[in-house]
Amino acid sequence: MTGKQQFTLILILGALSTISPFSIDMYLPGFLAIANDLNTTIPVVQLSLTSYFIGIAAGQLLYGPLLDRFGRKRPLYAGLVVYVLASFGCALIHSPDALIAMRFLQAVGGCAGMVAAHTLVRDLFPLEKTAQVFSWITLVIAISPMIAPAVGGYVTSAFGWQSIFFILAGLTGLILSGVYFVLPEGKTPDPSISLLPKSVLRNFHTVIRQPQFLLYTLAGGIATAAPFAYIAGSADVFMNLYGFNEKEYGWIFAFIAFFIIGSTQLNHLLLRRFTSGQIIKATLLYQTLIGLVLITGTWLIWFDKYEIVLLIALFLSGHGLTNPNASALSLAPFSKHTGSAASLAGSFRMGMGGLVSALVSLFHNGTAIPMIGVMVGCILIGLAILWAGRSCLKSVANSQGYNEDPSVVI
Repeated sequence: MTGKQQFTLILILGALSTISPFSIDMYLPGFLAIANDLNTTIPVVQLSLTSYFIGIAAGQLLYGPLLDRFGRKRPLYAGLVVYVLASFGCALIHSPDALIAMRFLQAVGGCAGMVAAHTLVRDLFPLEKTAQVFSWITLVIAISPMIAPAVGGYVTSAFGWQSIFFILAGLTGLILSGVYFVLPEGKTPDPSISLLPKSVLRNFHTVIRQPQFLLYTLAGGIATAAPFAYIAGSADVFMNLYGFNEKEYGWIFAFIAFFIIGSTQLNHLLLRRFTSGQIIKATLLYQTLIGLVLITGTWLIWFDKYEIVLLIALFLSGHGLTNPNASALSLAPFSKHTGSAASLAGSFRMGMGGLVSALVSLFHNGTAIPMIGVMVGCILIGLAILWAGRSCLKSVANSQGYNEDPSVVI
């Protein structure tokens, strides 16, 4: 595979992975306008974000077995078509309940891109390169918060929040054409894989029993849920509490995304000297330190609004290191059930995203503490699981002759 072909593949896989981030980030600046137009409040509009996370979590469990059974592209086509139709539905709703429902359907369609992209990385690239490829994909994903909220803020001001969903439908249509004309099929259909519930559950059980998968899915999934707490609470915190307008809010997102992009590039350099497991451990320790300073200073009102933005950017920069390495380590042991493994890992990540976004809304008290507290809590729990799990994993490795290494395949 030439360098140009690799670049094209990573670009398309990254675009598939950005469907959901764009769907989340682009409409955030429109929360206030949506709430006013639908005669409701921002916390109620936030529930449409929660329903989106729930839809992603549920949808990924559906697509994993389908991608293993029918190949990678046919289920992907179906999901992207559902997403486009649901996007039009979001633009035409007239009540908060309808928005919440249509966002759920939009997520069920859009998450096909996320699962397929992670599965195709495992299909198309050597195992020893997967962490680097995931870093490049994370880089593409990280660009979306630089673009999407800023575009969403300007579009909402100029044309109304409904236009955001028309744009999302159009962008996904372009991605669908790239998938059809350029993207390889990846692993061929496997008729031996049954879609009967009992067989699907058996495959999921096989995946969950793998120690390395379980450790890095749990620790990585909980730790990387921290940005979802930020996404859920940031519109209320920055626009209502700190007084930023819609356009300024979009630029804040871009500023924070710049830090995440920087950390994904740093990951390429770190992988030359350290293992993925070592990078994750060091990153969570770094985020714990920053997080404790952030939550203490917010509670005691030490920081002004610009200092809060900077500390949150430093804190969330760890996402660009944890996410690609956890993804690579969780999928490394699999060949046959890659789709099921990717769907389970992705479902857990998004399920955690839905949970933490709901917690931010539930604990809403007119301050930044609920958002920041949940963010820091995700890192602390992820670090605790990693600390305990690595000891267990080493014991399993010694007893079963298993190596925690991306080249191991079962």
